[in-house]
Amino acid sequence: MSQHTIIQNPILPGFNPDPSVVAVGDDFYIATSTFEWYPGVQIHHSKDLKNWRLAKRPLDRKSLLDMRGNPDSCGIWAPCLSYHDGLFHLIYTDVKRFDGNFKDAHNYLTTCETIDGEWSEPVYMNSSGFDPSLFHDDDGRKWFVNVIWDHRHENNRFGGILLQEYCSKQKKLVGPIKNIFKGTKLGLTEAPHLFKRNGYYYLLTAEGGTFYTHAMTMARSKNIDGPYEEDPHGYLLTAKDHQDLGLQRTGHGDLFDAPDGQSYLVHLCGRPLEGERRCPLGRETGLQKTVWGDDGWLRLESAISTESEGRATTSNGLPEIEITVSNLPLHPWPAKTEKHDFESPDLPSDFQWLRTPTPETFMSLTERSGYLRLKGKESIGSLFEQALIARRQEAFSYTAETALEFEPENIQQMAGLTCYYNSRKFHYCYVSIDDDGQRYVDIMSCLGNGDQMLNFPLREGHLGEFKTDARFVLPAEDKVYLKAEVDRHVLTFHFSTDGQEWTRLPVNLDYTVISDEAGGGDGCHFTGGFVGMACQDVSGQQCYADFDYFSYVER
Repeated sequence: MSQHTIIQNPILPGFNPDPSVVAVGDDFYIATSTFEWYPGVQIHHSKDLKNWRLAKRPLDRKSLLDMRGNPDSCGIWAPCLSYHDGLFHLIYTDVKRFDGNFKDAHNYLTTCETIDGEWSEPVYMNSSGFDPSLFHDDDGRKWFVNVIWDHRHENNRFGGILLQEYCSKQKKLVGPIKNIFKGTKLGLTEAPHLFKRNGYYYLLTAEGGTFYTHAMTMARSKNIDGPYEEDPHGYLLTAKDHQDLGLQRTGHGDLFDAPDGQSYLVHLCGRPLEGERRCPLGRETGLQKTVWGDDGWLRLESAISTESEGRATTSNGLPEIEITVSNLPLHPWPAKTEKHDFESPDLPSDFQWLRTPTPETFMSLTERSGYLRLKGKESIGSLFEQALIARRQEAFSYTAETALEFEPENIQQMAGLTCYYNSRKFHYCYVSIDDDGQRYVDIMSCLGNGDQMLNFPLREGHLGEFKTDARFVLPAEDKVYLKAEVDRHVLTFHFSTDGQEWTRLPVNLDYTVISDEAGGGDGCHFTGGFVGMACQDVSGQQCYADFDYFSYVER
């Protein structure tokens, strides 16, 4: 008797966009984008499609990835994970430019025999665009596809899908380059993946942009280089015409088959807060069941009607919050740790940092046993060298807490707890010192405005006056406890000198600033909410802060 399991979407909550999936035996692996966060690419592992654990961040050294100077929302875009000839293949893009006409996107390949092993030195592929993917054909040849980015004003910047052969022996792309698909009328065609079934090559793409008009489309051809015919039945997946659905922004994904032959689709999605089109958790990963119709087109299982007799209907596929899977015994992983006491010399896998491949220059777990030491680096707005360690927000409401020992000597030294989206969108509860040598706790925010100027909500009155006496004074030494409480739209910060009696800083902060959509409208940024610890010393003296613990509890 088969076992039925209900799976709740998203399967990877929090910032986990652009999923690429591979099934190897009874193991499933999903790779997702990490943008400016280091190490690059998250790979999650599951045996039942319901329970997932982080297995590896493979781009973990300078030769594989160095993002110092990369703008916000650049870095690692849309990896592609595949398995062939006993090797995992990971294709990834390092994007160096965000604004303007150009992208400066460089594509690479790295391989490994095991997901959790040391990945090979990168093979450079090309720089013509982004969203690269590698297809292993059944005749032994390998094919590389990616979006071509057209910088010219008069053209569609998303210029189509390029195809070129990859030679494993020569470790380079070879042969002619052909634009095989320019997309449907929806436009902004990206995220290509190739598949082969019953003599057809299928090209899966995403269109409409990665916000609220996002969609997934399919096309097919008898020849890998086309011409490709569009699926006549509509979009494989989209929520663009259904703003009432719990999963929005659905698109960019990948296909796979389970061992029992059931086919599935993984896709990115967003969950906006009620009453607002803002997603603090960023773009997450969802899962849908799919069915191949008798006419050879793939549809979501929910889009197949009983009257269609196995043929695909003409309705677009709509994302479902819950799906039911069979024939996959439950395989839970150990529960995640809510509190880290930093007793190990290794940074807990929950955490990442920004851009740099050399964390040893700003972080130590051994210089003081039982503490995470952060050595003050550049400002919290820096695109180069920050001492900031943070973890993903994975629920709409949570409490994060830490305690630090920090003795600043000048006004340019600060350390504390931050709710962080990027260098232009954050709230930061920090400890510093004033001109008279008095230690204090305060809040600074950056709200995503074009000028990137800081806001000090405790000290800026309703009439624009700046109140210098609104900070909260601290003892000259001793440990300081900081806490962030997030309740969907609202963030409050709290501090304590003993960890028992807490003082709430008297301001409700707009937490929706921590979202893709804040600060300039749709299309701004592509990551998600983080919460973590930071230390700055813009005087260059590397004043350090010792963090005793960090806890994250969802509510």
